[in-house]
Amino acid sequence: MRYRTRVTAPAAALLGTAAVLAVGSSASARPQALRPGATPGAETLGDSVFPSLGNDGYRVEAYHLDFAYDATTRLVDAEATLMIRSTQALSRFSLDALGLDVRSVRVGGTAATFEQVDEKLRITPARTLPESCAVAVCVEYTADPARTLPYTAWVPTPDGFAVCPQPNAAHTVFPCNDHPLDKADFSFRITVPSTLRGVASGRLVRTEKLDGDRTAYTYRSGSPMATELVQITVGDYVVKERRGPHGLGLRDVVPTARATALEPALALTPGQLDWLEQRLGAYPFETYGLLPCNSDAANAFDFTGLETQTLTLYKPNFLLQEEKKIGSHMMHELVHSWFGNSVSPADWADLWINEGHADFYGLLYRYERGWADSLGLLTMEDRMKDTYARGDQWRASSGPVAAPNAVNLFDSQRYLGGVLVLYALREAVGEDVFNRIERTFLERHRNAAATTADYIAVATKISGRDQSGFLNDWLYGTKTPRMPNHPDWTVTPVVSGQVAPRHREPGHYPDSSATL
Repeated sequence: MRYRTRVTAPAAALLGTAAVLAVGSSASARPQALRPGATPGAETLGDSVFPSLGNDGYRVEAYHLDFAYDATTRLVDAEATLMIRSTQALSRFSLDALGLDVRSVRVGGTAATFEQVDEKLRITPARTLPESCAVAVCVEYTADPARTLPYTAWVPTPDGFAVCPQPNAAHTVFPCNDHPLDKADFSFRITVPSTLRGVASGRLVRTEKLDGDRTAYTYRSGSPMATELVQITVGDYVVKERRGPHGLGLRDVVPTARATALEPALALTPGQLDWLEQRLGAYPFETYGLLPCNSDAANAFDFTGLETQTLTLYKPNFLLQEEKKIGSHMMHELVHSWFGNSVSPADWADLWINEGHADFYGLLYRYERGWADSLGLLTMEDRMKDTYARGDQWRASSGPVAAPNAVNLFDSQRYLGGVLVLYALREAVGEDVFNRIERTFLERHRNAAATTADYIAVATKISGRDQSGFLNDWLYGTKTPRMPNHPDWTVTPVVSGQVAPRHREPGHYPDSSATL
């Protein structure tokens, strides 16, 4: 992929209000009079799975989200300030936005005209933005977490809300360039009644007591973040702090009434981090913790856990089980801090890198502890033999591992199918070389987005052998290749008409991960 140089916004911009960001625009970057060369930014970032996401006319360097939650109306009054840098001369640009009641838009401190069309907030600045112009865009709006939408990231709870933006729903919470290719720095200010607590991704940097018995909490991300990884939550929570490996500060955000019952699960994190750091290197962020969302509703969200950056979202009842029933999946979600969060997918077709690695290490963790999986199997080799037999059937029903669409994106093919690819590579190059491939890929693409081709390039360089043919067959082939070192393994043939096409809405499906 082509990489852009990321200009980090000044600390004042990350911590401050929209006014601070607006003042931060340099005089040389102010909008100029409209001129013939300026055009609207293309309303896409070219994703193969979600082509309508994003705008290619700019990149976002920083977001500041200022949320005020009203416990009586249960509405959120919000102001989103984006520091953007244009990639062309712009007469107009758009932000992804759905279900947000926008009141005003300012560009560089000056009112701009806007319209909401489908899932785009189209903004026409008073003057043209020249190429490479850094400018603050401020959007004031109201959001209703309970609003019925075609899809949404909001998770309403009895005492507030949480958010689950993956893969394409962050723009139902805040206007944004909603694609992991455009990672940015984030800061958050969450104002709530003092009986509640506001929490977000990153580290708490300020707490303010306000009039009207309200409290404002400000958080800042220490590393750039994809929009789909943002977490913002409000509720009756207690924050439990502990230490991880090498003194890493951990914080769990737990429903107050369940803090004691959830402690056995929360206490597992330091040991899990230590196990994973031995394999993937140092944890890449400033903190980690769990957020058992304060809702037991079956339809609160349709998955068990979600790797929002530095704060993994869970259904609380899942974490009330014994360790052997939750430890493998907790490892799955933790692995995403490396694969998916630190290194994000440059295209949603690259999801197998996230989910394949999460299941790969989650299963290794399970089998090392002697915990049988959902099939009653106790070794990676036995599970991969079973998965290998299903290979052609999954390719027929869900497509090749690295060629999903919006409907089958979260099928087992991206999870266990991805594990099978990684297992095949490890069999082909050996465990030591495979481990070096993993670490090199993470180091080379840290805090950025990477493609499947990037992973293949690293595998080729580290192994000293061109892996493109081997991995392309495994990732894009319509037939399952032979498994290295296992000539006796066989694939169950697909019988014509045996695999029925799937007709369902896009989304997460809870049985996809083998770690559950």
